[in-house]
Amino acid sequence: MFKAKVENLLEAALKDRPDLFLIDFSIQGDNQIKVIIDGDNGVLVEDCIFISRAIEHNLDREAQDFSLDVMSAGATAPLVKERQYVKNVNRTLKVKTESEKFEGTLSEASEEGITLQWKVREPKPIGKGKVTVTKEAYVAYKDIVEAKVMIKF
Repeated sequence: MFKAKVENLLEAALKDRPDLFLIDFSIQGDNQIKVIIDGDNGVLVEDCIFISRAIEHNLDREAQDFSLDVMSAGATAPLVKERQYVKNVNRTLKVKTESEKFEGTLSEASEEGITLQWKVREPKPIGKGKVTVTKEAYVAYKDIVEAKVMIKF
């Protein structure tokens, strides 16, 4: 009953803000509500406050005691939703599959998977020396074990 009410409030708040989307939602045993959101344009503190108020202001603390944490997906947290890949196009990702690891620029995020590009130095086909070659790999979402945005300074 309590969880369903919180879910409905959360859904309504996210409908009001279609640029935001849910990453994770849970309620622990002693009514500790935890909501993790992300946004197509990132997440500001104001966005977390908006979601928090939409839930908290519609629950009765007299009827049910609870705590509420609303936070953004961390910069180092793995990507879990397709929309997170779309918003990170042109950023560097480190992607693990069951058998391979890739690090490259996310050039495309489609409905089924992603395309990464990176440059490597390879021996010239003829003669001495090396040449820079652009490599590309397509990885289906279902094959991704973990994907993280690499933060460059």
